[in-house]
Amino acid sequence: MGTTRRFIAAVAAIGLGAAGLVFIQQPAQADQDRRCNRTNNSVSKLLECVTLEGVMEHQEAFQAIADDNGGTRASGTPGYDRSVDYVEDRLQKAGYVVTRQSLPFNSYHEVGPSELQQVSPDAVDYDYGTDFGATPHSDPGDVTAPVTAVDLQLGLGNASTSGCEDADFAGFPAGHIALIQRGVCTFEIKAENAAEAGAAGVLFFNQGDTADPSRQGIPAVTLGNGNTSGIPALSATYALGEHLAGIANLEMRLFANVSRVPSVTENLIAESKGGDPDNVVMAGAHLDSVPEGPGINDNGSGSSALIEVAEQMAKVRTPNKVRFAWWAAEEASLVGSNFYVANLSEDEIADIEMYLNFDMVGSPNYGLFIYDGDGSGFGLEGPDGSDEIEALFERYYAERDIPSEPTAFSGRSDYQAFINNGVPSGGLFTGAEGIKTPAQAEKWGGTAGIAYDPCYHQACDTIDNLSHEALDINSDAVAYVFYLYASGGAVINAG
Repeated sequence: MGTTRRFIAAVAAIGLGAAGLVFIQQPAQADQDRRCNRTNNSVSKLLECVTLEGVMEHQEAFQAIADDNGGTRASGTPGYDRSVDYVEDRLQKAGYVVTRQSLPFNSYHEVGPSELQQVSPDAVDYDYGTDFGATPHSDPGDVTAPVTAVDLQLGLGNASTSGCEDADFAGFPAGHIALIQRGVCTFEIKAENAAEAGAAGVLFFNQGDTADPSRQGIPAVTLGNGNTSGIPALSATYALGEHLAGIANLEMRLFANVSRVPSVTENLIAESKGGDPDNVVMAGAHLDSVPEGPGINDNGSGSSALIEVAEQMAKVRTPNKVRFAWWAAEEASLVGSNFYVANLSEDEIADIEMYLNFDMVGSPNYGLFIYDGDGSGFGLEGPDGSDEIEALFERYYAERDIPSEPTAFSGRSDYQAFINNGVPSGGLFTGAEGIKTPAQAEKWGGTAGIAYDPCYHQACDTIDNLSHEALDINSDAVAYVFYLYASGGAVINAG
């Protein structure tokens, strides 16, 4: 990677004039006549042409696709397939080389409301959607059995590792339902450990380690595409889990009313015809929604911003090859991006100078967050060069007197496969189920004490679930950073 970075440093030294860049004019498209039909040969010109109106054109298209296909754009559904068709059409018309990459995954959806009942010592029905919900990527099943708690730690400040180790299940009675608390390891690991110990089903509950609603309510987590436990699972609030943990001789009925079947979906990759293939500047956004809704913020926002930037970038040929990706099945545990990177050779990975990720950039109660590439905010730094990406996004905001904050590389989005393979990474995020603080409300406006996106992973994540202000700011931020790296106006010096 050091050799290729020396090359783009040389390009940067030449400058952004004719010696450094060759510009091409794409044929005008009737559906884009209202916008810039010119060569965007400077970052200022590009920012003039990347508009909120253009981004919203794509958002409205995604909403219409969802409306025509059962209200969802989840991978494995017609709504996702039509979304891929839409992006492919736009990028082909813009002049990119576009490929569709097929990949296997498990298609998951809820058939109807699941059920959770206490059978003994009392008969109690619990409320679906209030007390509990189906755990995404659970297998279907209907189990009535005694309940055995697994290594619980209750109360504020707990450090639960419930279900993370084989030793947690020592003496676990086969055929029981495992009551498992959130904490440390993935739900997939917890479920597979429970199944290995002979559990007939799992009732997860939130960790309750803080008073934050995201640690108290029904946890917004998944077993993931790779779950092989084969048993049904539901997820409950911390309050319900704590209550059930105190009941002696507890027997329950757990009915996961879900479908999970092998399927196929597609990533969409678009790259420039020109540019040095040994120096690839890459950006991506996941295209799929959750099954519950159309996903217009999560992640129509990142997908739409990326389409808009790609279309406007198509009018200039940069010395570095540019590549855009719209990932499949992110909501099934990052399946599309993991598949893509796993199928690259070592040389192909080394050719990627950086990866920029845009997952939720228009949250209605937004924060303006930059991935913490240098680790100064959260102690989890990215590969060498990630700090420079963070600094360039910070520069964009600072030049406009817009406050920003770091956000952790938490492993929850498609940058993870690139980070795991040493690719410098960065990007933007406006918040999901986390709660906006009073200080953040003072900084950015909005409402303290509620989620950045109150419709996160819900049916109400529609065209009305957006901050146009955040979407406008961040679409320009995407364009600014991507253009400077693609053109050689900014250089990663790591390696």
